Amino acid sequence: MSDDGIDVYLNDHLAGATFGRDLARQIHEHTEGTPLGRLMGSLATEIDEDRATLIELMERLGTSRNPVKQATTWIAEKASRLKLSGLTAAEAGHGTFLALETLSLGVEGKTSLWNALKTVADDYPALEHSELDRLIERASAQRGILERERIAAGREALRADDASR
Repeated sequence: MSDDGIDVYLNDHLAGATFGRDLARQIHEHTEGTPLGRLMGSLATEIDEDRATLIELMERLGTSRNPVKQATTWIAEKASRLKLSGLTAAEAGHGTFLALETLSLGVEGKTSLWNALKTVADDYPALEHSELDRLIERASAQRGILERERIAAGREALRADDASR
């Protein structure tokens, strides 16, 4: 396992991408049969494709996967299921809101990854500017979709209960 800065950075983002992929699937399963569920189905597929692109890019750069980070991510995602399921909140809508917010922040991180790689692409022949431009645009579109859904879910989850006022 290399400890080059780029190798550590890519493994950190692979851990985040794995968490994001699993979280997107979790939201999709939780909202299946709804408009949000249909949207999350296609978004989960895109996020999984982006993760696969990151793995392919790591392979082209000769970066091996850090199994400790991957195991830690697996544990964190499983632990998040309780919180994000809504079981620890007054209602399930709150869990969906938190899950969308978490995923939205993760996609923002993915955008940062692609932008950072673009700044060093000239130093690494395996990185292609055009591919990174496409990934940046895709992440930006994903973030826009998630932000719209996060705001809608937040409006419902955080709305004051008239009976309690």
